[in-house]
Amino acid sequence: MARIIKSGDAKDLGLKGRVSKEIISGSLGSDSVTLRLVEIPPEVEGGMKRKPHFHSDTEECIYVLSGKGAFCTGSDEQSVKVGDTVLVPKFEPHFTRNTGEEPLVLLCFFPVFQLETHG
Repeated sequence: MARIIKSGDAKDLGLKGRVSKEIISGSLGSDSVTLRLVEIPPEVEGGMKRKPHFHSDTEECIYVLSGKGAFCTGSDEQSVKVGDTVLVPKFEPHFTRNTGEEPLVLLCFFPVFQLETHG
């Protein structure tokens, strides 16, 4: 049966340097998908620098809901803005950083149950 997940039901992952809320996952009743809402604040001089992470078991899709940023891999950095989607292959080290004045808000989708990652 279809379910409606209310915004207040999302699980805050408590990750440093950003707000990361897990909307859907195996621990929240899904058989096969993970969906997260991530908000990255504007960068501040001397602030925490984001570090790359990767996913060994699945691709990741990142959709930019608001703000502007840069999608970074080991050797590349590409600008992203509202409406852009990034498809990240398995094992590719990556992170997204905010390059604007407003929060960068992302919707992150994994086609399988995704364990909590840090990066």
